[in-house]
Amino acid sequence: MSSTIDHVVLVDENDRFLGTMEKLEAHEKGLLHRAFSIFVFNDKNELLLQKRALSKYHSGGLWTNTCCSHQRFSESTLKAAHRRLKEEMGFDCYLEKSFSFVYQTEFNNGLKENEFDHVLIGYFDGEIAMNSNEVCEYKYLSLCEIQKDLEENPQLYTFWFKIAFEKIYQQLKYNAEKKLIA
Repeated sequence: MSSTIDHVVLVDENDRFLGTMEKLEAHEKGLLHRAFSIFVFNDKNELLLQKRALSKYHSGGLWTNTCCSHQRFSESTLKAAHRRLKEEMGFDCYLEKSFSFVYQTEFNNGLKENEFDHVLIGYFDGEIAMNSNEVCEYKYLSLCEIQKDLEENPQLYTFWFKIAFEKIYQQLKYNAEKKLIA
């Protein structure tokens, strides 16, 4: 079993390890594999979005969450998330697991995503040094601004971001209402 970045961890619907496979092959076959999505907020509670580099093998030029990628063999989700956050956005911060979900989609180029996606949340207000091989642009937006733009321009966002954002939005809204009641 390889631990290179070009391999993904295959799992079942309960996130149990099944093996590894070369990343492109797994996306050609549409096999369920482990992934993660990171949502980083600043002190104004704005979400840091990234626009995927045009050269990405799918979803290039689309807006998405702060960072997303795949775990390596024998790498915890948290360790993988810290590694990729530094590689893609040039910083690291405290991250906390929020929830997981499974999604599937097919892209125009014939590749398929079938991911068991672990979502992590963090907070950061420092300097960003994006990797232009991974990211072509970034910005902070409020949740309300993102919600409005998703309604008006859903084609500008990645498939998984739309699913995860709705869950994050509802979770944060619930937590805020809970604080007001307490």
